[in-house]
Amino acid sequence: MRERRVFHGRRHGRRLRSSRARQLETGLAALSVDLSNPPIDPHRLFVNSTNASVGNPIKEAWLEIGFGAGEHLAAQAEAHPGVGFIGCEPFMNGVARLMTDIDERGLKNIRVHPDDARDLLDALPDGSISRCFILFPDPWPKARHNNRRIVSRENLDSLARVLSDGAELRLASDHMEYIRWMLFHILRHGAFEWVCRGPADWRRRPADASPTRYEEKALARGDACVYLRFNRRHR
Repeated sequence: MRERRVFHGRRHGRRLRSSRARQLETGLAALSVDLSNPPIDPHRLFVNSTNASVGNPIKEAWLEIGFGAGEHLAAQAEAHPGVGFIGCEPFMNGVARLMTDIDERGLKNIRVHPDDARDLLDALPDGSISRCFILFPDPWPKARHNNRRIVSRENLDSLARVLSDGAELRLASDHMEYIRWMLFHILRHGAFEWVCRGPADWRRRPADASPTRYEEKALARGDACVYLRFNRRHR
């Protein structure tokens, strides 16, 4: 049995309001991804023969790693009802915020892994994800903490395995050193092709994307944001 990984990052913040805590308690169990019997077929997560309200068959599965408060994930799910979305976020306050959005918007095509994304990646089958978002992840700016960054050789190996041929990997950050790190490691990896024709491609948020809370804060400070898009090369 593999030794449990060390996780770095917050799991809890300020105490939740009672209404949000109740939403989290009652809603999360039905939407959580069970990793106890891998591999996990993403398509089966969205169909429940005993409860039609849980979801409908999906055409493809998309993944967001570190969805924060879930504003981007919820907007994408609302815009693409035929896509099944799996969101990873260990910070329970953010998960609670997403549960509120899911309830208020009546979203049926979101599932949640409220823990380490690496465990979910291990449980997914090869080529099962058509798009992955990693938006404004923790940059871990101190040099001694760089090995905690989500963009690493190990995690890129996992992403290269679970992404289908031609699948899109989207990343964004306002931390320029981390952007250089992302480019260096992803281009060096070899499984991904940078989709870039000119400066506008990394200076502007993709037209079909919505801003995240972290992005809005960065822009309000006057910081530049960089948006990177890669395609999974065909095997």
